[in-house]
Amino acid sequence: MAMMMLAQAAAAILSVSAAEAQAGDDVIIVTASRSGELRSASPAPVAVMEAGEIERLGAQHVSEALNRLPGVMIHRGNGAEHLTAIRSPVLTGGAGAGSFLYLEDGVPLRAAGFANVNGLFEAADDLAGRIEVIRGPGPAQYGSNALHGLVNVISPDPRRNARLAEAEIGEYGRARIRLQASGPNEIGAGAIGLSVRTEQGWRDDAGLMRAALQGRLDGEAGMSAWSLRAALIHLDQDTATFVQGEGAFRDRSLARRNPNPEAFRRATAARVALHGEHEFGAGVSGQGVIYARANTMNFLLHFLPSRALERTGHQSLGAQTQITADIGATRLSAGIDAEATRGFLYEFQSRPPQGPFVQGLHYDYTVDALVLAGFARVRHALTDTLRVEAGARLETTRYDYVNDAPDGVTGRYFRPSDRSDSYTTFAPSAGLVWETAEGWQVFARAARGVRAPQTDELYRLQPGQEIDTIRPETLDSLEAGVRRTWSRGRVELTGFTMDKRNVFFRDADGFNVTDGATRHQGVELDAGLELTDQLTLSGAVTWARHTYAFDRPLTNLSEVIADGARVDTAPDWLGNLRLLWAPSTGFEAEAEWVHVGAYFADAGNTARYGGHDLLHLRARWQVRDGVELFTALRNALDTRYAERADFAFGDFRYFPGEPRQISVGVRVRG
Repeated sequence: MAMMMLAQAAAAILSVSAAEAQAGDDVIIVTASRSGELRSASPAPVAVMEAGEIERLGAQHVSEALNRLPGVMIHRGNGAEHLTAIRSPVLTGGAGAGSFLYLEDGVPLRAAGFANVNGLFEAADDLAGRIEVIRGPGPAQYGSNALHGLVNVISPDPRRNARLAEAEIGEYGRARIRLQASGPNEIGAGAIGLSVRTEQGWRDDAGLMRAALQGRLDGEAGMSAWSLRAALIHLDQDTATFVQGEGAFRDRSLARRNPNPEAFRRATAARVALHGEHEFGAGVSGQGVIYARANTMNFLLHFLPSRALERTGHQSLGAQTQITADIGATRLSAGIDAEATRGFLYEFQSRPPQGPFVQGLHYDYTVDALVLAGFARVRHALTDTLRVEAGARLETTRYDYVNDAPDGVTGRYFRPSDRSDSYTTFAPSAGLVWETAEGWQVFARAARGVRAPQTDELYRLQPGQEIDTIRPETLDSLEAGVRRTWSRGRVELTGFTMDKRNVFFRDADGFNVTDGATRHQGVELDAGLELTDQLTLSGAVTWARHTYAFDRPLTNLSEVIADGARVDTAPDWLGNLRLLWAPSTGFEAEAEWVHVGAYFADAGNTARYGGHDLLHLRARWQVRDGVELFTALRNALDTRYAERADFAFGDFRYFPGEPRQISVGVRVRG
């Protein structure tokens, strides 16, 4: 019934008379090319969340925002934690960390070999000027980790003269403040923003404090423009973990319990980047970024019997360069990227031995990483209505690993001796955009996504593992679709098929698999329609099928992997439908319906989660000039659901979804 309603809404959008169509899509994107271009010029499907929607949403968690977009499903964990899916199952471990590229203004939040499965908590998403998401492999300008997709969180434009102060309170001890100011100054234009969020958590021992500070200063010098950007993120959370037992999320008293009250995560991330652009004349321009980043994290491995303490961090220096030349009907882009990183990992178990989880030091190592890459991309207009493009990226990654613990095996831990490893990847792509009629476009793209192994996949080993068997993952993608724009709306329908090889993951027997394979096919709809001058309907719907493409026998018979079986935590259907009512400039209200379809919770396809539907309501009123009140009622129908369902160690495990909750706030503009 739920999906039928979405299908009917999509059909209504597609059935609008062709006479209403208008040429062009005036949305400017930056992620597909590192410089501004029309979204309609790109063969890659790019979803955009603008500043107004980000503000209206007031997301308590990044999943609340990104799950509005087609092909995206981010499972909310506790606090700021999450697991991501973009044209994929929800991925965990190194696969979850390394399969998605998270960016801030085009610069990765983390070095490629040191990614974090919860990496988006380091983004200043609630201060963003906009968020862009590319589904599928990234363009040639992006390297390792842009496998299933990438998320670019873009800072606000400082040229806009604005002042904002916002405060919000809600149930479960939630409180949030946001302060932002921007505008011209003696140098050029500047912007600064601060966001602080705290909560006690609706589950036991699940407090959170997350703060983000972001600054930007832009200026010009002759034919050159520059932008200095910096961000500081701090996270301090007490983590509530899985509850166990089939259907445990339906029992509110059980769902609120925290089986591991000692669990925590403390993290800090800092970064600074100098962006520059120069016009050389005659259609030739150059863009570049020099950046530095540093982060540290202390994390209790609460999901393992060891309850070991993990300390990780890395520091990087890097540069991105690009030259763009327009020669008649052809645009050429080429560049070189380089990054040097030093990272470390330390893991220590204080508890007495728990079987092979031995007491004492597990790992203590450092890794120096060097990434060098070159790319080129050409776009050519064959006719006034047909554009083709092709690109490729060649990237080399070298790791120099130094073990500061005794070499060899202790319990379930294998510490290799000092060594160096290098990986070279090649990622080609080609695409076309054909304007078949006024307001209509057909687009297609073939692309390869790659990722070098993560450092913890290589050097955080178990007995019997061999580093030399671990190879870069590759994902080959074919996609095609149709776009349509007209005076009152737009629609984009995309179909894709992808094959992934050298998949690295941990199976149900606890062993790392280095030669897995999966297949992914699906259809995505992204649409918006102005029904009247006061009502706007928008939404996204995704159907996808994710399957294993290899066999792996296991002693845990319920988790045996068979070619053609469904990958776990991968619903067939995702849907998001929003109706925005704005009867006047001083009032608007939104109803949002979220659908997550059923999915298997284990690799053997023996355990299943039935899916869920949620209703969220939001409104805001301008009570006087510059002063606005807003409120949100999340899970308005008080549905009992699981943010994430899993089956492991012979039992169901869930991250329970929150019950109905209300929040209210005030926003003051200067």
